[in-house]
Amino acid sequence: MGPFRFAIKEARETAFLVAKCFCVLHVTDNYLISPVITYGHSMLPTIDATSTIFLTERISTRFEGDRITYVSSPENSNKLETVVVPKGHVWVEGDNKYNSNDSRSFGAVPYGLIESKLFWRVSPLKDFGSFWNK
Repeated sequence: MGPFRFAIKEARETAFLVAKCFCVLHVTDNYLISPVITYGHSMLPTIDATSTIFLTERISTRFEGDRITYVSSPENSNKLETVVVPKGHVWVEGDNKYNSNDSRSFGAVPYGLIESKLFWRVSPLKDFGSFWNK
């Protein structure tokens, strides 16, 4: 086998390896685990207002979860309002109800628009670990 054929064989093997790596990254990012950066005041005090990096998982969004039917009014915390969430939709709220753009503003969200669920805090490093155990 001449040096030219050997170089072509090596280039082809390298190209296949790179293609496999991109395929694994694509499947992982789009169907399993994906990094996200959060910022803003809507989730205070649970999530800091500065940029925080999380890992999210995309599997559990394909299964039904909790249902919320009562929402506390931001204007009058003693008032409870019954909200009927249509089938196939979810009600989303930020923890900081006075500074959140959520379902109280725009209504129920179609279930198909939910992309992932936070599960691991990557940064800041002092908070590194499972998001739900803190």
